[in-house]
Order: sequence, then C-alpha cells, then structure tokens
Amino acid sequence: MAGNALYDVGMRLRAAELHDEGHGRAAIAALLGMPEETVREWLCTYRSAGIEVLAMMGKKHTAYSFETKLAAVRAVVDEGMTKPEAMEKFGIASPSPFKKWLKAYREEGPEALRPKPRGRPRGSGSPSGETTREQELERRIKRLEAENAYLKKSIALKAEKRVSVNLFFTSFAKQACRSRKGGFTGCANVFSPIPVTA
Repeated sequence: MAGNALYDVGMRLRAAELHDEGHGRAAIAALLGMPEETVREWLCTYRSAGIEVLAMMGKKHTAYSFETKLAAVRAVVDEGMTKPEAMEKFGIASPSPFKKWLKAYREEGPEALRPKPRGRPRGSGSPSGETTREQELERRIKRLEAENAYLKKSIALKAEKRVSVNLFFTSFAKQACRSRKGGFTGCANVFSPIPVTA
C-alpha cells in the first residue's frame, strides 16, 4: 500500500518525530507499518520544506509560477544543487512534481515548464457560419451510413444468438431422447428448433 493519501497527518508528524529522535527511514517504516518509499518521500519533504508543509501534504496542490519552476530546475541541472536543497530554497513541497519538471526540462527545454492552456482550444466547437447544402448532405450521408452499419451488425448478432439457442435446444433434446428407452423413436418433435429468420 504505497502512497501518501492512505495516511493521516498524525502518521506524517510521527515519522518526522521519529526522524528527529535519530531513527532511520527503514526503522520508521517498520515502526509505523508502512512502505519505506513513503517514509523516504515524507522525510525528503520534511527536510526540504519543513514540518508545516509535511502536515499539509495531500490537502491541496500548490501552483508554482513558470519562473519558480525554471529557477528551481536550473539550480539543479545547471548549477549542481541537490534536489532537497532546491526544494527548500524555492519552497517546493513535494518531490513528485519537481521530478516531472526536471524530466520535462531535460527532454524539451524551458518551454515545457510553461502552464498548458486548459479546456478546449478556440474554434474546436461547432463550426461557425452557415453550412452549404453540399456539406449538409455529406453529413447526412455519413450519419445514415453509420446507422445502416449499426443495424446490419445488430441483425447479424441477433441471428447468431438465435443459431446458438437452436443448437443448445437441439442438443438438449437429443440428450433427453437418448436417456429414454428406445432411443429416438417418438422424440423427434419433442423439442423443435426455433425457425431462423434474417
């Protein structure tokens, strides 16, 4: 059970308290009964951002400006600062987004850290202006072709289902007739199959 969302604030604070008492992350994980990776993330946050940020973990996501992201990433990539030092210096609460920023910066450059526009792009809604008669007919043809394909598939599936039901009842009737004395005599019309129609 990895992940911070499963543990309350008390567990995070207790982990920080045990760390201050001199326990290592493996010992803290064993004492609290949780994965060592979770404890490692908590202690990283605790050392880099403090007890207040550790207590706030999981509550809400902090939005960081493009400039803050860029400065923090450049401090690690270009200036050789460690991740925890950069997190502390720039007030980054969680290592997860910071790792994503580093990866994006290394793969795509500084522009990858810019905020992405939310929602639908402009002009992606219904087409503006009047549609021509030809466009209207093309759209209607496509709709009718799709409807036709759907109906054909539906008919084929129903016919397939009828055939499998007929096979089931036919085999059931044969077994019932075999179990009677005298074999099939007098059993031919006990279970007549359902007629298959298209």
